[in-house]
Amino acid sequence: MEYVLAIVVLGVVVALFVARPLMGGGDDDRREDERRADLEAAKEAKYREIRDVELDFQMGKLSEPDYRATDRELREQAIAILKELDEVD
Repeated sequence: MEYVLAIVVLGVVVALFVARPLMGGGDDDRREDERRADLEAAKEAKYREIRDVELDFQMGKLSEPDYRATDRELREQAIAILKELDEVD
């Protein structure tokens, strides 16, 4: 009798554990994962922008004052993205 009760309790615990994500228990985790993925994509895009501006400057498409201003702005944006990533982690 005790074994049957233990098996039933174990079965209920396993069923609840398996059904939890289906009942919406994983919404917060999913949103956090999506937010992290969005921030990672934004970080990579910002790094590409910084490299593009450096290349434009090296090719003579940008003056030094324009390059410095644009580079400073892009790096500030990249830092903000990195801080947000730290908060998510």
